[in-house]
Order: sequence, then C-alpha cells, then structure tokens
Amino acid sequence: MTDAAANARPAPRQTLRAALWMMGAILSFSAMAVGGRELAAELATWEIMAYRSAFGLVVIMAILLWREGRLNVATSQPREHAARNLVHFASQNAWFYAVAAIPLAQLVAIEFTNPIWVALLAPLMLGERLTRARVAALALGFIGVLIVTRPGLAPLELGHGAALFAAVGFAVTNIFTKRLSRQEATLTILFWMNLSQMVMGLAIALPLGLTLFSWTLAPWMLLVSVCGLTAHFALTSALMLIPASAVAPMEFARLPVIAVAGALLYGEPLEVAVFVGAAVILAANMINFRARS
Repeated sequence: MTDAAANARPAPRQTLRAALWMMGAILSFSAMAVGGRELAAELATWEIMAYRSAFGLVVIMAILLWREGRLNVATSQPREHAARNLVHFASQNAWFYAVAAIPLAQLVAIEFTNPIWVALLAPLMLGERLTRARVAALALGFIGVLIVTRPGLAPLELGHGAALFAAVGFAVTNIFTKRLSRQEATLTILFWMNLSQMVMGLAIALPLGLTLFSWTLAPWMLLVSVCGLTAHFALTSALMLIPASAVAPMEFARLPVIAVAGALLYGEPLEVAVFVGAAVILAANMINFRARS
C-alpha cells in the first residue's frame, strides 16, 4: 500500500476485510494468553519466546519452500526489522510476565492503551492525520479502560507495570510493521521476527540453563506457537489494508472474549465494570469508524 493509499479513506470492503483479519488476531491473542499462563508454570518468559519462535520459524520456512521453492526472505530494510523485533521481544516478554501475574481481563484492559500510543505516534512515524474525531474516540476508549481497571480501588502490582510497558511496545511494533508492510511481504516480516526473537531468547536462556518443558505442556506450547503465527499474520494483513490508528481500536473486542475465558478457566470474576467499560469502548469504536466512513 502506498503512502497516499494509507492516508486515504479505505473502501468499505477493505475495512470489512481488515475487521475480519482482526477477529482472527483477537482469537489468536486470547488463546495465546491462556497458553502463556500455563507455560509460565515451568518456563521463563524468554524460554517461551525461544521455543515459540523456533516453531514459528520452521513453519514459515516450510510455507516459503512450498510456495516458492526457495527461501526468498531478502530484505532492503534490515535496520527497520532489527528495531521492530528488539522492541517486540522486550514487549512480548513483559506481556508473558503479566499474563501470569494479573487477571486476564485486567491485562487486556491495560493493553487497550495501545491505540492511544499508536494515535500519538502514527502522525510522527507514518504521516497519518490525527483528527479531532479520532482524538475524541481514543479519549472515550481510555475512559472505558479506566472504568474496567478502577485505579485507586485495587492494588497495583508489578504485573500492571509490565502490561503497560507491553502496550506501549506493541504500539511501536504496530507502527514499524505498517512501515515494513509497504515494501515487505507478510511472510518476510514474520520470518525475520521469529529468527531474531529465537536468537534473542536463546542468548538469554542458554547461559542461565535452558529448561526443557514437560510433555504435559507440549499442547500448550503448540497452541502458543501456532497462535503466535496466526495472530501476527492476521494483524499484519489488517495493517496492509487500513491505517495503523484504525486497526488498533479494533482490538478492544478482545476484552469480553478474554474476560469470559478467564472466568471459565481460572474462576476470575465477571465484574460488571468490565462490561460497562467494554460498552464505552465499543461506543468509541463506533465514533472512530463513522469518522472514517
């Protein structure tokens, strides 16, 4: 997508396709959160990253060989890939830590600050316009997040800080992905992401002693690995269709999904505040979409 196309209003069909891709990303990220919590019982965050990235790398290489008969992953933007993957590695480690430390609904609610950072940074890094309607939508979405998290009424822990760090980092990662997607194929972006993050994970894990996960965790490792690929493939595909600041608010739909998962699997309470906040966030999304249509 060219710069002009990225700043123009996307066609309704284009927006619908992006929304469908984001539905796939939401389901994948939610499943990855559940799998990450199970894996955290035995593995450090960087070990999870190393194993997950190694699996993803094998899958991507197999797809490339099947489709093209060779590993066509040459890139003209090595520094951009390096910056993106370093930020994403740090953010993903913080995210896996937060998954095990705080309730899933709180984690996702804090992640919802992601669109605020994207909207603030996209004009500087992507040349997108920061309109009044978009600012109003983001402000209303942030109010919804405050309703869910209720700061001051519940104790804040290190996991909350890790979740906020991850949200900022993922916003920067989304912007880097948008910039890369203008010239790079999705599989190329995913190849370099998994290769670099496998190396970074092993660089930390090997000196400390790499833990071999038990067979009981093998299904969870497979789930995290597969969903890590599908989530990023779906997210990158959505970013190729519409601007980054329009993609990010779509992730708000992940809140009710993960809240129900936390209640069913871990007995986390389904608090009224979560759904009230989700309704406010949904209203913010409607304002954002109407402003773009």
